[in-house]
Amino acid sequence: MPANKDFYQTLGVKKDASDSDIKSSYRKLAHKYHPDKGGSKEDEAKFKEVQEAYEVLSDKQKRAQYDQFGAAGVNQGATSGPGQGQPGAGFGGFEGFQGDFSDMGGLGDIFEQFFAGGANTRQRQPSRGADIQASVSISFEEAVKGAKRQLKVTKRVLCPTCHGNGAEPGSKIVTCDTCGGSGQVQTTRQTILGTMAQVTTCPVCHGEGKKPEKPCHTCGGEGRVEKTETVDIDIPAGIDDGQTIRVQGAGEAGQRGAPAGHLYVTVQVKPSEVFERNGADAQVTVPITYPQAALGDTIEVPTLDGKTTLKIPAGTESGKVFGLKGKGLPKLQGSGHGNLHVKVEINVPKKLSAAERQKIEELAKTQGKDIKAKKSLFNKLGL
Repeated sequence: MPANKDFYQTLGVKKDASDSDIKSSYRKLAHKYHPDKGGSKEDEAKFKEVQEAYEVLSDKQKRAQYDQFGAAGVNQGATSGPGQGQPGAGFGGFEGFQGDFSDMGGLGDIFEQFFAGGANTRQRQPSRGADIQASVSISFEEAVKGAKRQLKVTKRVLCPTCHGNGAEPGSKIVTCDTCGGSGQVQTTRQTILGTMAQVTTCPVCHGEGKKPEKPCHTCGGEGRVEKTETVDIDIPAGIDDGQTIRVQGAGEAGQRGAPAGHLYVTVQVKPSEVFERNGADAQVTVPITYPQAALGDTIEVPTLDGKTTLKIPAGTESGKVFGLKGKGLPKLQGSGHGNLHVKVEINVPKKLSAAERQKIEELAKTQGKDIKAKKSLFNKLGL
C-alpha cells in the first residue's frame, strides 16, 4: 500500500468526520462507482480505492493507526491491489474479496452479490455488537485526581426471554428451509452483458443458515431488545480534554452470542480558573511586589496538590518563569508527573504615598544614570 494515500480525501470527508459521515459518503461513492453498473476501468479503480479507504476509516483501531502512521502503518491484508486478486476474477481481482457488509442494509446485499462471484457461498457469521459513543464533562481538579461517572446508555441487550438465540423457550434452532442452510439464495437477472446469476443474502435467516423454529415472543426472533442501562466509568487521573476512554464490552450486544461492542466515552475537561495546562505540565501566574522583585523574597505559591514556597532571587524581572519539577499532572503514558511552571508578574501600585513617591524618585535617579550610560554605549557603537 503506498504510504502517501489520503483515505479522507478519497471518501471526500474531513479528518474529524464522524463514523456516520464516513459511512454515508462511502455508500454514495460505492454506489456511484460500483463495477456492476458497467462503468469504465477508471470507475472500477475508483471503486476499489473507496472500498480500501472505508475499510480503514470505519475501523476505530485501523483509523487510529492510520492517523498516527499513515497508510504504511495499516495492515490491509484483506484488500488487494489492481491485478493482485485471485486468478479469473471478473473485475481485476475482486472475486477473492471477503468483506463485512452486514451494517450496510440493502447496499450491503448488492456488494455481497457482486463479490460472491456466483460460486462460493458462505454463511454469514453473527456480527459483533455495535459500538456506542458518549461524552462526559469533568472539572480540571477531577482531571488531576481522576473521577468516576455513571452514564445512562440506551442500547440493544440480550433478550431476557431467549437469552439471545431468538427462539421461544422450549423450541429449537433449525436449518433454514429457504436457503437450505447456506445463508444465501441464487436468482438470475438480465443485464447489458446478458443473463447473470446473483447470490443474495437469504431474506429469512439473514445469512446465518439457521432460524428459530418458533420466534421468541419478546424480541420477535431478533435475540436483542432495547434497554437503558447504567454504566460505571472510571476516568483516570491526568486525562486531557478531548481524550476518549474505551469501556470494553459495554456497547450493544452481539447477534447470536457474538461479542458485544464497546462504549467510547469522550471526556471534556473544563478549564481551570487558576492553572493553564499543556499536556502533563501546568502553569500558574503569581503576582509579586516591586520590593520583592528588587530585593528578593520567599513567597507562597499554589500547586495542584496544595501550597508550597518558592524563593524569588533579587533582581527578578516581571514575566520570569520558575519550574517546579514533578508538580504537574499525572502522565497517562508512563509514570510520574509533569512540571509546574510559576510565572511571576510585578504588581505596580496605582497609588503612592508621598514618602513612597520620594523613595521611588530617588531610585529612578540612580537607575537613570545607568540607563543613560548604556544608551551612550549604544550610540558609540552605532546601535
